[in-house]
Amino acid sequence: LFLSTTLDLTMSNSNGAMKLTLAAAVATAVTSLVYASAFGTSGKISRAGRVGNVASHPQQHFNVPPEILQGDCECREEVILAVRLALEAGKNMTQHYDSKGTADENIDDLDISTKMNDADFATAIDVKNENFITSEIKNHFPTHQIIGEESVGTGTIPPLTAETTWIIDPIDGTTNFAAGLPLSCVSIGFCLRGQPYMGVVYAPFTKEIYIAVRGKGAYRNGVRLLECTGEKATKTLSNSVVCFEFGYARTEEGVDNMVNAVRRLLKHGVRTTRTLGSGVLDICYVACGRMDVVYTGMAEEGWKPWDYCAGLVVAMEAGCTMTHLKSHEKADEDDSGNTRSGYEFNLYAQSMICGVNEKVVEQTQRVVLGL
Repeated sequence: LFLSTTLDLTMSNSNGAMKLTLAAAVATAVTSLVYASAFGTSGKISRAGRVGNVASHPQQHFNVPPEILQGDCECREEVILAVRLALEAGKNMTQHYDSKGTADENIDDLDISTKMNDADFATAIDVKNENFITSEIKNHFPTHQIIGEESVGTGTIPPLTAETTWIIDPIDGTTNFAAGLPLSCVSIGFCLRGQPYMGVVYAPFTKEIYIAVRGKGAYRNGVRLLECTGEKATKTLSNSVVCFEFGYARTEEGVDNMVNAVRRLLKHGVRTTRTLGSGVLDICYVACGRMDVVYTGMAEEGWKPWDYCAGLVVAMEAGCTMTHLKSHEKADEDDSGNTRSGYEFNLYAQSMICGVNEKVVEQTQRVVLGL
């Protein structure tokens, strides 16, 4: 039961007035009930609505914001589970990161296996995380479909249907992770009726969790991300931080296409460029304004559904514009022949561009493509 009105209770303390809304309190109570009934003792939720095992995460708790769970949210149990799984999977990553470059490091523990080439590989922790996340989802939601990066491997990616589907990247930024660089994350996306609906992204080394549900907003560590207002609304290419990822393309034509796009950007003028090594975090960082635009797909470096799904929800709920850098196939267009964007974006697309506003996306698109 949720109340349509808000009752403000005010009490004073040494730091000034403190407000507590009845609506938030009710939402927190419902969060606790939903979590307890769905997951028993497999995880804990505090009276403040924080999800996570206290013993496992002693230094920081991560909120499932009450606003997400209110009203017509169609994934209350799923988002709470996703947060718990992301936190636990993140914990699996910390031992290697903490030991990298020290006498405690044992590179054999990663058990690195290559996929298509030496630049495309997985570690034992990728596999461990995906097995754990997949097993837990199947235990709680046995009828749901799951698309995971490591289970797909180099095979054909299953199509996204109208069935309820989870899309998982157990470690996005595997190269960063293996090298001990802190920009990697666990990404858990959730689709309803053939479109992304919820995204949870946890970066264990920066201790940041992004949680977003369609129509409910996007949050970082419990604080709502700003939508397209203020500086985000007025950004243009010339004063933007532009991100791109070179990926696995190594052919002469592919390298030329990618490098020439960057050359055109620099000649046009941008504030700076960045290549971070994690597509999911690239999108999340655009969503929170740390960067202004990210693109991929000038060559064979286009991403996969698990690189897009969770981040797309975060970006859309933060008021960003996300579409295809260029149309490669019919699935990239709607029935009217327009390029798909937003929640209609084709998760199987070979290219993507995401920016803090529509204008900067259009400017970047023209320059990158040489139009």
